[in-house]
Amino acid sequence: MTKRAPAMMALFAAILMAGCSITPTKMPPLKTVTHVDLPRFMGPWYVIGTIPWIVEKNNVGTMDIYGMRPDGKIGITYVFHRKELSAKREEMHAVGTVLEKKSHATWGVQFVWPFQAPYLVIDLAPDYSTTVIGHPSRDLIWIMARTPTLSENTYRNLLSKVAAQGYDINRIVKVPQAGSKADPLQ
Repeated sequence: MTKRAPAMMALFAAILMAGCSITPTKMPPLKTVTHVDLPRFMGPWYVIGTIPWIVEKNNVGTMDIYGMRPDGKIGITYVFHRKELSAKREEMHAVGTVLEKKSHATWGVQFVWPFQAPYLVIDLAPDYSTTVIGHPSRDLIWIMARTPTLSENTYRNLLSKVAAQGYDINRIVKVPQAGSKADPLQ
């Protein structure tokens, strides 16, 4: 694979995601949470379940690591392993911009300029232990937690919440995490 291949793949994914954001839908808009405390939201989030977009397919041990930047934007590092948890750790970087200043629950995420994909915080546990990130098309979703695993009861509860927002939960796949090198402490 050439050095340009990852950049081309990211560009293709950005174009694809930008296209999803303008696709008309008959469903009502996703309902976001009323408030996100951005400093508290920062840090690592393990991806527990997802409807993967093209660059996520077959990735395991995935997580997003968020950090506030001096310019007020959010640095995002997507960490993953291809197919196996023992594979080399890889990263992609993006920049998040909070678009809705009152709740901080609607962001635009940019992997490649000038494309910005919608990022909607549609669920967030009061203790910030779990979150769900949605996309207006309902073709993408990320169920995330601060720990690499969730109890089956908690996971089912989150699936019920996203189903109530119009997601087809049969499309959501669990992401292997146990023993992952994606853990920032490893």
